[in-house]
This record gives sequence, structure tokens and C-alpha cells, in this order.
Amino acid sequence: MAAVTTLDFDRHTVERAYDRWAPIYDLVFGPVFERGRMASLEAAERVGGRILEVGVGTGISLPDYSKTNRVFGVDISEPMLRKARQRVTELGLSNVEGIEVMDAQRLEFETASFDVVVAQYVVTAVPDPEAALDEFARVLKPGGEIVLLSRVGAETGLRRVIEHMLQPVVRRLGWRTEFSWQRYEQWAERPHGMRLVERRPIPPFGHFSLIRYVKTTG
Repeated sequence: MAAVTTLDFDRHTVERAYDRWAPIYDLVFGPVFERGRMASLEAAERVGGRILEVGVGTGISLPDYSKTNRVFGVDISEPMLRKARQRVTELGLSNVEGIEVMDAQRLEFETASFDVVVAQYVVTAVPDPEAALDEFARVLKPGGEIVLLSRVGAETGLRRVIEHMLQPVVRRLGWRTEFSWQRYEQWAERPHGMRLVERRPIPPFGHFSLIRYVKTTG
């Protein structure tokens, strides 16, 4: 397995970045990423049950979950979550079990607690993506799915060069540009019972993908 670089960023960098985004997050990212959000929610709804949304942010997706499913939202940013809690209260989202500050790399849930783990634009915004993916697999029940909406970096060519050049800038905004598909493939080879079932390009720009894994063993 290729070495994971530590060039990326630490928890405090990410936390500060998303604290700053909190006041304008819905305005800036809501319309841009709506199609991706809906695709990931549709995938989660096909499984249903108890759903964990990691990186729930301001809770922009919460009203779109079916009331027959139970949802728990976690995020690293308390200012983001204040907006999420307000949304839950104002809309009377009784199917939302809880909203808590939590590190995606150290989820505070028992093993096999959820039927679905949804992570929208999260994998490329944590210091150790593989550790976060390991945690998603750990808290997932056998037969459940991890539903990722994620940026996939270029492997070769001019786009790859540009992504690497931009990384020092965008890391201050709270994400990375250069996360390649190879890292997803290498993670899936680990002995945690996860099998890739879908990878589908999602707008905008064709740089994002809906990625689904199913947990085949306990």
C-alpha cells in the first residue's frame, strides 16, 4: 500500500476552516452540491433504517430523509452544528436522534450501530481519510452500506499537476484536491468486509463521485 502523506492537515485546521464556513455554508454550497446530496440521500434511503450522517454540517440534508428512518448527525464544527440543531427544532424533525460534535476518525458509537453511513464531501476533508473510512466500516452493520459523496483526484495529466499545485491553498479552506481513486481501491482491499458496489460521476465539473460500499461480513 502506498504511503499516506502527512502533508494534508490536522484536526484543528479543518475545524477552524469549517467554523469560518458556518455562517455562509448553505448559501455558498447549497445550490452547487444539491444534485450530489440528493443522489447520496437516495442511495441511503434504498437501504433505510438507522442512518449516520458524518459531516452533517448545518443539517442541510436532514429534512430530506424519510421520516421512517432514524438519523444521527455528527460534525467537527460546533458552529455548524448549532445551525443543524436550529434546523431540527424549527422543522420538527422528530426522526433525528441526535446532533453531536464528533471526530470522523474516532466515532463514539458501538460497533455495528448503523444500517447506513453517509459522508458527503468528508473523506477529502479529514487528516487521515483511511482512518475515517475504517470507522465508517466499524460502526456499520453487516449488510449495511457506506455512501460517500467525494471528490476524486486525477491520476495523471494536467489536472493532476494543477491539483497538487493548489493543495497548499485549498487546505486552508478545509479540504484537499489531490485524493486519488487509488487510495479508495487500496482501502477496499483491507480485511474489513467492505465491497465496492458503485462509483458514479456526479456534477458539478465531473470531479465528484457517488461511491458505495456494502459490508459483507460482521
